[in-house]
Amino acid sequence: MDYRCCTILLTSALATLLYLNTLGADFAYDDSRAIQKNPDLLPSTPLWNLVYDDFWGTPLTHSGSHKSYRPLCVLTFRLNYYLGGLEPWGYHLGNVLWHALTTAVFTWFCWSLTGSTFASLVSGALFASHPIHTEAVAGVVGRADVMACFFFLATLTSYMKYVEARASLTPGSRWGWAVSVCVLTAAAMLSKEQALTVLAVCAVYDVFVAHRATRGDVLTLRVLTQTKFRPALEGIALIAACGGTLLGFRIHFMGNRPPEFAPSDNPASDSDSLLTRVLTYNYLPSANFWMLLCPRILSFDWSMEAVPLLESLDDFRNLSTLVFYACLVFVFVRVSQTIDSWPGEAEESSEWKHSSRRKQNNNSLSYGGKFVNTNGSSGSSNGVHQTHSNGSHKSSKYSSVHSSSNGGSHSTKSLYNNVTNSGSVSSDLNERTMSHFSATGPSYRTVDVVIICISIIVFPFIPASNLFFYVGFVIAERILYIPSMGVCLLVGVGAQAVLHKLESEGKRKVLYASLALLVVSFSAKTVLRNMDWQNEERLYSSGVAVNPAKAWGNLANIYNDKKMAEKAELAYRNALKYRPNMADVHYNLGILLANQKRIDEAVTSYQNAIKFRPKLSVAHLNLGILVAQQGNFELAKSIYKRCADLDTSGLKDPRLHDGTKISCLFNHGRILMDEGKSQEALEVYNTALARRPDHYAPQSLYNMIGEVYFKMGQMEEAEKWYRDALKAKPDHIPAHLTMSKLMQAKNDGQEALAWLDKAKAVNPTDLTVDHHQAQLYTAMNRLKYAGEIYDRLLVEKADDFEIVYNAANLFRQLDKKQKAEELYIKAVKLNSKEASAWMNLGAMLHINSKYSKAEQAYNNALKLKPNDQVTLDNLKRLKKAMGAT
Repeated sequence: MDYRCCTILLTSALATLLYLNTLGADFAYDDSRAIQKNPDLLPSTPLWNLVYDDFWGTPLTHSGSHKSYRPLCVLTFRLNYYLGGLEPWGYHLGNVLWHALTTAVFTWFCWSLTGSTFASLVSGALFASHPIHTEAVAGVVGRADVMACFFFLATLTSYMKYVEARASLTPGSRWGWAVSVCVLTAAAMLSKEQALTVLAVCAVYDVFVAHRATRGDVLTLRVLTQTKFRPALEGIALIAACGGTLLGFRIHFMGNRPPEFAPSDNPASDSDSLLTRVLTYNYLPSANFWMLLCPRILSFDWSMEAVPLLESLDDFRNLSTLVFYACLVFVFVRVSQTIDSWPGEAEESSEWKHSSRRKQNNNSLSYGGKFVNTNGSSGSSNGVHQTHSNGSHKSSKYSSVHSSSNGGSHSTKSLYNNVTNSGSVSSDLNERTMSHFSATGPSYRTVDVVIICISIIVFPFIPASNLFFYVGFVIAERILYIPSMGVCLLVGVGAQAVLHKLESEGKRKVLYASLALLVVSFSAKTVLRNMDWQNEERLYSSGVAVNPAKAWGNLANIYNDKKMAEKAELAYRNALKYRPNMADVHYNLGILLANQKRIDEAVTSYQNAIKFRPKLSVAHLNLGILVAQQGNFELAKSIYKRCADLDTSGLKDPRLHDGTKISCLFNHGRILMDEGKSQEALEVYNTALARRPDHYAPQSLYNMIGEVYFKMGQMEEAEKWYRDALKAKPDHIPAHLTMSKLMQAKNDGQEALAWLDKAKAVNPTDLTVDHHQAQLYTAMNRLKYAGEIYDRLLVEKADDFEIVYNAANLFRQLDKKQKAEELYIKAVKLNSKEASAWMNLGAMLHINSKYSKAEQAYNNALKLKPNDQVTLDNLKRLKKAMGAT
C-alpha cells in the first residue's frame, strides 16, 4: 500500500474516531423540525413532495418557507427513517460516515494538487479534526453541509479531469467528464445551495491555473480574444450553461421570491442605519475567518445580539476588519504579482500540445527522503533540490518537478509544475499553456494551489456575506465546512514549504511536534464539543455565554418537559430579561403558568406573545381556551374568530398555524353548541371543513358535526357523521364515545356498552372511557358499578371537575350524603363559575341541615344564574326550614 492510500485511510479513520461519541446523542436544535416533525420523511408522503418542499417540509412556494432547498439531503433522512424510524443513532451514524468519506476525498484531492504525502496528511488531519465541523457532523441537519462539501470536491475534481481530457484531445472522455461536472454540480446544489459556488472555483481553475492567465490577460480581455484561451472559453460556457440552468431551476421552484426572515435572525439587515449595516457586514467575514483559525468559542446559535452590531467608527472591532481586509489585499497582490512574473513564451500555438505520459515515483513523496529528478538520477532532499536539464541548473522559489522519465528521451513542455519539492525548476517549464499531463495527473505551482485555496475559501462564503441578498443568520458554523478546506490546505502547503527550508533534523522535529500538537488540540476540542451536542440541555447550556436570550429560552423548554417548573420559569424570565420581545418565550411561559393554574398570569403571557407576534396563532388559541375557562365566552368567541382569520403568510411553520386556525374554529363551535346555538355551530364547523388543510385530520370535525345533529335530534344524520369519523380514523376514541351516547339515546343500552368496550380495547388506559362507562351505568340505574368506577377515577383524576361533579351526583343518589357533600365542595373549588355545582352543593348542605352554608351556596348559584327557578325554589324551602328552627 503506497503512502497516498495510507494517508487517506489515516485521516478518514481520524474523522470517524473523533465523532464516535455522537452516536449516542439525541436529536438537537433544528433536528426537531427537519426530522422529527418533517412529513417528507414519512412513507405515506409521496416521494415527489421532496421536489416541491423545502428542507423543513414546507412547500417552497409558501411565503413562510425558509427556501432551503435540499431534497437530496432529505432523501437520505427518509432512508434513515425507512431503516430505523426516528432512532437518533442511525442519523448520527450517517453523518459520521459522510464526514469520513468527505475527509478521505479531501485528502486525496490535496495529494492530487501537491503530490506530497506530508502536505496532504497535514491538510487531511486538520480537516478531520477541525472543531468548526462539530455542528455540521454532530447536528443531524448539518448533513446537508457535509454532503454539499463531498459533491463540491467531486465536481471540482471532475472539472479538472475534463480540462485534462480536453487538453489530450480525446472528445469521448472529455464530454463524459463534462456531463459528470453538470450532474455532480446538481447533486451539490440539491444537497445545499451554497455548493453551487463550485462552478466559480472551476472557472478560476480553468483560467488562472490551467491556462495561467495573468492579471493583464483578464483586465484587457485577452482571455476572450487570444487563441490560446479558446479551450477555457469552452469551459466557461459549460459552467455558465450548467450554473444558469441550475440557478433558474432553483429560482423557479422557490416561487421566484426570496425568503423572509425575522429581524432577530439577522439584526444588521433590519437596521435603518447604512453605517451600521456596512460596518457589521464587513466585520462578519473577519469574525468567520478568525473562527476558522481559532475555534475557541462555539455556539449552537449566533443570532440576535450574539454578535453586537457595529454602530460607530470607534468600535474597536473595526480594527480587526481593517487587518483582515489588508491581509486579503496583500495576498491578492502577491498572487497577482506571482502569476504576472511567471515566465512565458512570446508566441504559443493554437492547439494544446499532448505529450507522452510520465509515471511519478511515489517514493519521492516521503518526508524529506530520496526523490527522482527529471533526468532519472536521484538526489538527496536536504533542503537543496537540484535538477539537471541540458546540463543547466535553474532555481525557483515556486516549485519543482519530481517525475521520472518512462524510459524515452522525448522532450516535453509542461503547464503544471509540482509544488512539493521546492528549490528549483527545470528549464523546459517556461510556458503558460498546457502541454503535459502525467499518468497520475498534472503538476502544480505553489501559486496554483494558493489560488485554488483562496477560491475555496472565498466563493462558498459569498452567499452568506449579505452582499447580494440578506441571509437568515449572523454567523453559522455549518457554512464554514466547505471554506475550511481551503484553510486546511493552505496550512498543509505552508507546512510543506517550511519543511523544505529546514535543514536540521531537530528543527524538523519541532515542526512535526507543533503540527501534531495542533491536530491533538483540535481533536480534543472536537471531542469536548461533541459532548455538548449529546443532548439539548448540554447544548443550550454551552450557548448561554454567547446567546443568553436564545439559550435560556430553549433551556426553559427542556426544564418544562422534565416537569422542573421552578427552573423552567426562572429560565424563561432570564431569557426575557435579555430580550423582552421574544414571543415564543412569552407563549411557553404562558403554558407553564396555565399548567400551574395561575390563569391570570398565563393570560398576560399569552397577550404579550400576541403583542410581539400578532400572527402567533397558538397563542390566540390558548388565550381563547383560558378566557373560556374563566367564563367569558363572548371574549373567547371573538378570540377564536380573530385567530381563524389570521393571515399566516410569512410564517416559518405554516402547517402548524393552518392547523391551529382550524382548532380555533373547532373550539368556537363547541361554545356555540354549549350555548344551544346549534345552527351557528354547524356553520362554523362547515367553515372549518372548507378551510381544512390536507394535513389536518378530519375525524374530530366529523364527530363534532355529528354532535350538532345529535343535539338537533337528527339521529340518522348524526350517526352518518360519527361513522365518517370512524372511517377517517378507526381508532378515534371520541367517535366511539359519541356512538355509545347515540345508542343510549335509542334506548339500546347493550349496544352503547359495546361501543364503550370497543373504545376500551383501543386504549385500555384512557380514563375518559371509564368516565363514560360510569355515566352510562348511572343512566341505566346500575349505581353500584358506577360507584366502583368513580372510586377508581377519583384517585387518578382528583382535579377533573366533571368527574368530581358527576361522582358527587352519583353518591347523592346512593344516599352517601357526607361523601356527596365533600365532592360538591371540591367541585366548586375546581370550577367556581359553574352555577349548577353551587346549586347542588346548596341542596346537599340543605339536606345535611347546614342551613347557613346552604344559603350561601344558593346565593352564589344565583349570582351566576339569577333566574334559575330550581335554585329560587330551593332557597324558599331553605328559608322556611330556617324559620321553623
